[in-house]
Amino acid sequence: MKNSSQPQRLASLDILRGFDLFCLVVLESLLHPLANAINSDWFHQLMWAFTHKEWEGFSSWDLVMPLFLFMSGVSIPFAFSKYKTDTNKLPIYRRIGKRVLLLWIFGMMCQGNLLALDPQNIAFFSNTLQSIAVGYLIASLAFLHLRQRNQFILAGAFLFIYWAAMTFVSVGGFGGGNYTPDGNLAEWIDRTVLGRFRDGVSWENGSWSFAPWYRYTWILSSLNFGVTVMTGVFAGMLLKSNKPELVKIKWLIYAGAAMVALGWLWGLEHPVIKKLWTSSMVLVSSGYCFLLMALFYWWIDYRKHNQGYTVLRVYGMNSITAYMITNVVSFKCVGQSLFYGLEQYTGNFYPVLISLCNVSVIYVILWLMYKHKLFLKV
Repeated sequence: MKNSSQPQRLASLDILRGFDLFCLVVLESLLHPLANAINSDWFHQLMWAFTHKEWEGFSSWDLVMPLFLFMSGVSIPFAFSKYKTDTNKLPIYRRIGKRVLLLWIFGMMCQGNLLALDPQNIAFFSNTLQSIAVGYLIASLAFLHLRQRNQFILAGAFLFIYWAAMTFVSVGGFGGGNYTPDGNLAEWIDRTVLGRFRDGVSWENGSWSFAPWYRYTWILSSLNFGVTVMTGVFAGMLLKSNKPELVKIKWLIYAGAAMVALGWLWGLEHPVIKKLWTSSMVLVSSGYCFLLMALFYWWIDYRKHNQGYTVLRVYGMNSITAYMITNVVSFKCVGQSLFYGLEQYTGNFYPVLISLCNVSVIYVILWLMYKHKLFLKV
C-alpha cells in the first residue's frame, strides 16, 4: 500500500464509487436497526430497496456488490493503457499480483475469520474483495493481451460456459439445470473444493455441516466475476476514448438498456440469482451499472456539477480503506461509553444511536485522510 497525492481522476467514477461505499458503510449500518426500532409496516415495505433478494430476482440493494466490481474495471483502461505495448510486462504483472494478493488477504480478514487465528474456523473464499481480486485478475490480463473484439468474445464465452455448466453438467444429484439453493452445480463445486474452508461450515457430530442459510457460491461464479469487471473495462474504454462526451453517454445508455433487457429475457430460462452470480444476473446488474455510470458522467463530468460531493469523495477515494475499517474494526464501544446513560430514555432507538456513532467515527477517519491527501491504494 502507498500514499499518494491526488492524481487526475474521472470525477464521476470517484463520486459513484463513493455513493456505493456510502450505501455499504452508512445506509446498511443505520437502516436495519432503524427499521427494527420503528417496527412499522410502511417502513418494512420501504426496506425492500435496502434488502437483498433471498434467492431469485434482483433488488436495488443487490446492485451494491456488482457495482463495486464494475468500477474496479472502469479504472483499468485509464491505469493500464500505457502498458499494452510494452514488451516487458513483468512490472505490471507484479502490480496486478500484489493487488490480487492483498485483496485476497483483506477479504479473509473481513469475512474469512483470518483474525480469529483459528485454523478450524477460516473461510478461504467468501468475500466481496476476493471476488474483485479474481475479476480484476481476469479483466486486467485480458485488457493487456487481447484486442477489444477478443475481450468481448472472451466475456461472452465465460457467460456461455457458466450457463452450459449449470444447465447440462450433473454430479451426485446436483446440477443438470437445477437452480435450487441445495441442488445447483455451483453449490456442489464449492462444497467439494472448499469443504470446511467455506463460509457457514461448522463441525457437528463428527462431521462438517454446511449451514442452510449460506448459499453464496464462488468458484464457478469466478468466471462471471471476471465478466462483471470486464464490463467495467468496456465502459472505461468508452469513457477514455476520443469520442464526444454526448456520444459516450448515449452509448453507455444504449449498452446498459440492451444488457438489462437481454439479462431479464435470458432470466426466463437461466434465472437471475445474485448468490450464484448467474450469467443473466451479470447482464442485468452490469446493464444497471452502465446506466448509473451514464447518469453520473452526464451530471458530473459533462454538465460540470462536480461541487458539493465531498462526503461521497471521502468514501470513494479511499474505498478499500472504508470497506476494511467497516468490516474489521468496530467503534460502537465509543458510543456505548459516551451514551450508555441514554439507553433508558431512547429504548429501541439506542442501537440506532450506537450505529450512528460508529459510522461517524469511520467518516471522521476517512475525512482526515482525505483532507491530508492520504489515499491508501492496493
